[in-house]
Amino acid sequence: MKRFWKETTVEQVDGGWQVALDGRRIRTQGGAPQIVPTHALAQALADEWRAQGDKVDPAAFPLRDMADYAIDHVARDRAAVTDKLLQFLETDTLCYRADPDEPLWRKQADVWEPLLSAFEAREGVRLERVSGVGYRAHPEETKTALAESLAKRDAFTLAGLQTLASLAASLCVALEASEGGDTQSLFAAANLEEDWQAEQWGWDPAARERRDGREAQFAAAARFIELSRKG
Repeated sequence: MKRFWKETTVEQVDGGWQVALDGRRIRTQGGAPQIVPTHALAQALADEWRAQGDKVDPAAFPLRDMADYAIDHVARDRAAVTDKLLQFLETDTLCYRADPDEPLWRKQADVWEPLLSAFEAREGVRLERVSGVGYRAHPEETKTALAESLAKRDAFTLAGLQTLASLAASLCVALEASEGGDTQSLFAAANLEEDWQAEQWGWDPAARERRDGREAQFAAAARFIELSRKG
């Protein structure tokens, strides 16, 4: 698609802020007005449009895509998104580790245990740790507490969290990133096993490119949440 507009602006409207192209206000992919809660997020959305050249790159709108998802889907059924997020807790990467006699286990314990312990302290919950092949359910009170915690979050935060959790295969990592945690170190923690294997055998260029792309998406999702909270 060719660029079809000249001027990109941000307008204050009822309920928040909205980007306009040559005075025409942006709508979501589902057809709803793309109204976001903060001026900071609207400016970032506008910057995505301003960065386009003569041809529009559909892949260059990660913030827009998350805003559309928040408005078109999450806001209409927050409970469904909360349920999806809790599914990441069931098989959270940080809770499933190698056998204790394997070198990888020590690396996992050193990196993951501080993150899990801090998460448990902040949320007031307890998580199970599993070594080797197997599954162990977390306590029901943990699931209840986290469900209640997630239910308090707005649609934009939940949309960002779903992207974070999907990329990290970890609700713990996603929530830490949403609270301002360092995205580079958090993504490295979530990607520890792949990185460990690469350290042993070397990086395949295509695998490295995929990793870098997922890390960029992870950082964008954390930024989306941060911007949605700024004035």
